Amino acid sequence: MATVSKRMKHLGEIAGKIGVVDLPAAVTSLKGMESKLPKGVKPCKFDQTVTISVRLGVDPRQADQIVRGSIVFPHGIGKSKRVLVFAQGDNVKIAQDAGAEFVGGKELADKIKEGWVDFDVAIATPDMMGVVGPLGRVLGPRGLMPSPRAGTVTADVAAAVKEYRAGKVEFRVDDGGNVHCVVGKMSFGEQQLIENVEAFLKYIRSLKPATSKGQYIRNIVIVGSMTPAVYVTAV
Repeated sequence: MATVSKRMKHLGEIAGKIGVVDLPAAVTSLKGMESKLPKGVKPCKFDQTVTISVRLGVDPRQADQIVRGSIVFPHGIGKSKRVLVFAQGDNVKIAQDAGAEFVGGKELADKIKEGWVDFDVAIATPDMMGVVGPLGRVLGPRGLMPSPRAGTVTADVAAAVKEYRAGKVEFRVDDGGNVHCVVGKMSFGEQQLIENVEAFLKYIRSLKPATSKGQYIRNIVIVGSMTPAVYVTAV
């Protein structure tokens, strides 16, 4: 059985007393949790990633109730993604000028088939799908396969590269009806985190399937990568 550290034990007690609060109070509580640790208990030394998890009133087994999308947050997520682009002709220079780390065609596909996946997002122009298609077995399980629905198969290479380098995030409901998404860093200001979360929740509400019955947003938590969750009022 895993041993709970003294730090996490104290943080768990602090989080348990917070209860379910509105978003501003939740952000304040999450950011201030470490400051309430007793003397002698060391706080986390790195800038934690902040994630939101939302439990939805959907049945992911039904194709028309799968909630998925992508979003560029008002304040980014505190990390620039490494972008790979499958392109040819004029689009090669366009992708490079937009900031893509890796640009190419068959040579990149061959490298990926050998196991190389040292990038965060893959974008492809429509005319490159003949090269990209066979990579589904490698890229699909890692969530890296370009797709029109996610906006990663596009003729507008420059816009796509700039969005993902700015921190565009993709998400998809899991088998339990939950969506998880990075919304920033613990070092962000409270208002920055609040506005990022509000943007995500607004977008989630816009994706409500017509066939979803009852309460749509059922549970919301925000959590740091090394900090217990804080429950947010679901409205």
